[in-house]
Amino acid sequence: MRYNFFQKSPVAPLCEESEQQRNARFKRMQWASFFAVTLGYSMYYVCRTSLNVVKKPIMDAGVLDAKQLGVISSALLFTYAIGKFVNGFLADHSNIRRFMATGLLISTVANIVVGLLGIITASQMAVSQGALYTIFAILWGINGWTQSMGAPPCVVALSRWYPLSRRGTFYGFWSLSHNLGEFFSFLLVGGLVSVLGWQFGFIGAAIAGIIGFLLIVFLLHDSPEAEGMPSVAVMAGEEQPEQKKDHSIGFSQKAVLRNPYVWVLAFASAFMYVSRYAVNGWGVLFLQETKGFTLANATQIISINALLGIIGTVFSGWLSDVAFKGNRYIPAVAAGILEVLSLILFAFGGDAGWVNILAMVLFGIAIGVLICFLGGLMAVDIVPREASGAALGVVGVASYAAAGLQDIASGLLIDTHKSVTAVVGGVEQYAYDFTPALIFWIVAAALSVLLVCIVWHKACRNKQ
Repeated sequence: MRYNFFQKSPVAPLCEESEQQRNARFKRMQWASFFAVTLGYSMYYVCRTSLNVVKKPIMDAGVLDAKQLGVISSALLFTYAIGKFVNGFLADHSNIRRFMATGLLISTVANIVVGLLGIITASQMAVSQGALYTIFAILWGINGWTQSMGAPPCVVALSRWYPLSRRGTFYGFWSLSHNLGEFFSFLLVGGLVSVLGWQFGFIGAAIAGIIGFLLIVFLLHDSPEAEGMPSVAVMAGEEQPEQKKDHSIGFSQKAVLRNPYVWVLAFASAFMYVSRYAVNGWGVLFLQETKGFTLANATQIISINALLGIIGTVFSGWLSDVAFKGNRYIPAVAAGILEVLSLILFAFGGDAGWVNILAMVLFGIAIGVLICFLGGLMAVDIVPREASGAALGVVGVASYAAAGLQDIASGLLIDTHKSVTAVVGGVEQYAYDFTPALIFWIVAAALSVLLVCIVWHKACRNKQ
């Protein structure tokens, strides 16, 4: 593969066409690119969250324990964190279609291999637990890196194809891909696991990955300039600031690293990701072990937060653009407080189905808003357009490093607060006390709100 395979497409000569034809072609490619990054990234999520659904069956089969699963999950999150930082900077310079499609293709292969490895392990050609654990962790670490090739090109695509006045709206719509992916994962992967076994959950995720790969290849366009059109700024009639000689992409990316507001927002996102990934990663197990739900019911309840998150995500960007004139702080703080309250209800609200459903409805709406704002938009808002990927990279490295630490910490807290209840077929069965882990998740959510309030206060003081 040539080194320049991933380089941004060169500027093509302007096509000879009428203004009406150009506008129609621009809108067609704009919408095609939007659907590609939204649906394509949702398939990324299925390939990433497949493990979250199968933890209980793997543990019940005595294949791996909670600590080992926590390490495997964190392998993905740590490589994802580093990769999102690196690939965020690279995406600003890249051909986003090739970049994004390649990442999803490799992630798909990782899921296929893990699924096949599980099938082999269950057969007479059994793989030892140690070998399975090691190979699984390596593959999931590779999956984490390639997963980090998804979000940065999506954000770059939005910056290349949408004007500043509509960025919040379409960033919000794109962010629903997180929720759609989680929803598809819990239902598709959960359904296959219930019928065919945990190994086929990874095969189902791989099928979703293939679909996403094809959507990206056929619908995503690199930039208007590469298609023989003016830039989005020119097409939208945005005011063009006078360019200074040193204002290259590299210069703008260095400015991102020196911006303290970007880093504080990154840490606010990091604490939010602790609670988000805790619920999505351990929520199914919590409902099964502590509240007595079946795998099917537990996955359905947790999937509600992903589905309802669509409401918060879709309307957050539009609401902040229209109602708050681009101010993201008011809805972000409100959503953060709602997240804390919903976690308390989920943790200590009892075993009734409606209580846990309500908790996931509220949690999903709150997380939907916060993924849009803290997960990237608030940082992207305060940096130059050509450094959008870099801003997302800074937020991403903090967010997913925290999510990875959460998986290790949660796994240890859960595993060290267990007691043997029975021995079935030579395999010990345990009861788990989730209280320490739950408190950890709630405190992280509260710290996220506090950091947003600090940035909000400083931003208000700067305007005075």
